[in-house]
Amino acid sequence: MLNILVPNLGSTSLKYQILEMPSERVLARGKLERVEDYRQAIAQIETGGEPIGAVAFKAVHAGPDYRGTFRIDDGVMRALEQFLPAAPAHNAIYLTGIRAFQEMMPGVPQVAAFETEFHASMPDCARTYGVPGAWRAEGVAHYGFHGASHQFIGERVAEWLGRPVRLVSCHLGGSSSMCAIDCGRSIDTTMGFSPQSGLENATRHGDLDVFAVLYMMQRHGWSIDEVTRQLACGGGLAGLSGIEGGDVRDLAAAAKSGDASAGTALDVFVYGVKKTIGAYAAAMGGLDAVAFTGGIGENSAALRAACCAGLEFLGITLDGVLNEKGAGDRVVSAPHSKVTVLALATNEELIVARRAYKLLA
Repeated sequence: MLNILVPNLGSTSLKYQILEMPSERVLARGKLERVEDYRQAIAQIETGGEPIGAVAFKAVHAGPDYRGTFRIDDGVMRALEQFLPAAPAHNAIYLTGIRAFQEMMPGVPQVAAFETEFHASMPDCARTYGVPGAWRAEGVAHYGFHGASHQFIGERVAEWLGRPVRLVSCHLGGSSSMCAIDCGRSIDTTMGFSPQSGLENATRHGDLDVFAVLYMMQRHGWSIDEVTRQLACGGGLAGLSGIEGGDVRDLAAAAKSGDASAGTALDVFVYGVKKTIGAYAAAMGGLDAVAFTGGIGENSAALRAACCAGLEFLGITLDGVLNEKGAGDRVVSAPHSKVTVLALATNEELIVARRAYKLLA
């Protein structure tokens, strides 16, 4: 038996689970909100007296040599630092967290289960950018993120339906991405070289023509740091709506009160989800299921309905009652819907614990 502590470090939160492996029994769990100092937050983790045999991180981005699960060593740390400019909000937090646990639990093995691992199965046509060859040689490629969540959802849906499926996994929250999963394998995903790309996130922009950035930098003389700050902290749904934080619940309330900018922000987000469902159905040659997860996807019936509206031509038909009134993991599509639509809770920590145990065992 091996007790693995999995800290899930968000931009303002710390969730954690302690899992006894390989039984997968949860020994302890907790969540800290509005985190400003991650060292202080980590010191507040309550283990319940359970001995910790390893710490496993849902690490984000360390480039082409680390699309997998690895014991954390100097090489992993150097790669996290190298790709810090590509994932500034994520890598900085994990570098802090790793160092804090090294001090708090010296000698305890640490593992990095990178979010890019699940997407390593993407075909070359989906992962390759049309940039100069020297750029690709330095690791500029389509990586994809939220891998632990999409992997869990892919396995959960296949288990639920009792067969391999062509699935679009929609992880929608403060950070959002979608993934085309064909018989358990990721074949495309919305986030690319960085977690900034793809769908609009709460405060981070989604897909954007890079020349728009160059244009604004040249016009205003902005530094790289200034542009990074604006796009990471003031872009996305916050930038579209003018509502600080870009929380969909705040946008929905504002739109209901007649705020046109909030309504536009929600329309942009929904359009991105609908367009991607159609694109991924084409990429997989059909569609068997769509799963919504994440804080928005799992809990917002209105957003699920908006994202599925008009997709009847793909065989998607929601059941209004199941979508609005149900609770927990469930099917929300109508009985006659050709495509099964589900609302599911994800479990990234379990995937990370499985990967870490497989490595250490």
